[in-house]
Amino acid sequence: MSLHVVDHALIRHKLTALRRRETQSAHFRRLLGEIGALLTMEALRALPESQQRIDTPLVAMVAPILAAPEPCLVAILRAGLGLLEGARTVLPDAPVGHVGLVRDETTLAASQYMLRLPPELSARGALLLDPMLATGGSAANAVRALRQAGTRDIRFACVVAAPEGVARMTAEFPDVPIYTAALDERLNEHGYIVPGLGDAGDRCFGTE
Repeated sequence: MSLHVVDHALIRHKLTALRRRETQSAHFRRLLGEIGALLTMEALRALPESQQRIDTPLVAMVAPILAAPEPCLVAILRAGLGLLEGARTVLPDAPVGHVGLVRDETTLAASQYMLRLPPELSARGALLLDPMLATGGSAANAVRALRQAGTRDIRFACVVAAPEGVARMTAEFPDVPIYTAALDERLNEHGYIVPGLGDAGDRCFGTE
């Protein structure tokens, strides 16, 4: 299976604060960014490396460096912007893309309203960011957009995932690894993750 539930005490602690109903928007946004940074570190743990000869202040040595340019960061709007803020603290020079998706609250289907991707995407690959993997519709839509733009090297990072969304993603895109802070119980009748953390976009930007 391509699902990786990140085993990290700091992530679990911050996720508990994120889930609390009383957590205010500014604190929620900060926590989302902090979790985004930690998930980015985990998702990119196994990037290919090479060696380079360098000089330290004391001696010459052979040291590890990335073998290829770091991946593009791609946020699914709007809630993915919260994770993007943290991911950019880890990769401040990485090109950034955005996929705008809106979910029909009746059918739960996601439709794309905006797509802006870096021209280097095909060469660099992408870390796709969205706090929630619920039905899997938005994530699948975004992965298809990235594939059509020319890359197959895609990793997906989210804060909470539902079994239904994981099942859809692993069935449609078994080669896209999923990195999440938690695998929650289920979706409710409205397509929200339970126990979840509510509407991440609204809570992040104070629009609930």
